[in-house]
Amino acid sequence: MTLGRALTYFGREAGMNLLRSWKTSFLAVTTIAVSLFIGGAFLMLASNASTVVDEWKREAKVVVYLTPGVELPEAASVLAAASDPSWVLRVDQVSAGEGRERFRSSFPSVADLVEGWEEEPLPASFEIAFDPLADHGAKFEEWLRALEELPQVDLVDDDRDWVKQLEVGLRLILSVGLTLGLVLLGAAVFTIASVIRLTAILYQDEIAVMRLVGATEFFIRGPFYMEGLFQGLLGGGVALAALYGGYLFVEPMGAGTLVLGSIASTFLGFGQQVALVAIGGLAGLVGAIVSLRREIV
Repeated sequence: MTLGRALTYFGREAGMNLLRSWKTSFLAVTTIAVSLFIGGAFLMLASNASTVVDEWKREAKVVVYLTPGVELPEAASVLAAASDPSWVLRVDQVSAGEGRERFRSSFPSVADLVEGWEEEPLPASFEIAFDPLADHGAKFEEWLRALEELPQVDLVDDDRDWVKQLEVGLRLILSVGLTLGLVLLGAAVFTIASVIRLTAILYQDEIAVMRLVGATEFFIRGPFYMEGLFQGLLGGGVALAALYGGYLFVEPMGAGTLVLGSIASTFLGFGQQVALVAIGGLAGLVGAIVSLRREIV
């Protein structure tokens, strides 16, 4: 028998086994689908959030806030120190009045906090844009400390600090999600192994006859391997469909919110989708191989 005809036979027998024992097969497919759905959801979240963090990293700035009462023309030395390094792209000067207007437009719900003051409630500042790809090393930190020590400076805010915190949180979320997904995937492999083993035991008489007529072990076990593969691929497909349905549900709501917009800005790439289904198929195949590692009797 040629390989093509053998695979056709394996597929036909595997499909019949799935239909006959659809309840146990449903349990195995559901277990794989849940594990891959959780892993895929965390992967999509981390991928989208990573894209957002990379954009924020490219737009990161150093903001130098002047001491209250000090106006921009009085801080020429601060401007010179801020503009001096080679990694600085530009320095934007923001007066106290401009800072107040920015606050009002950015936080309209609490705009009253900056109204009614005799003096400007917010200090003037310098916003320093720098090259995010340059390797600044220790000189960058020395430059920040030098800015902080200037008498007209009240505070130096480096956007990289909170971006680094976001990156750490992102790695933690991805690690938790992948760990949970792997644990559940292991449970799915065990479930499929149990289902395949049970099916093999139910057909032990037919298997004994096949051995008597000279059938090889590969020919005997092939349908069970194919059954495990089918269960895994079905589980991966169900997980992918559920993920896409969840994405379509969440994506319209994320248009006006930062959190949801970051989580559901894009769906998994084609390669990630293929990998998700392939992992399901591999898990099913491994489960079948594990279940039949001993001779079927």
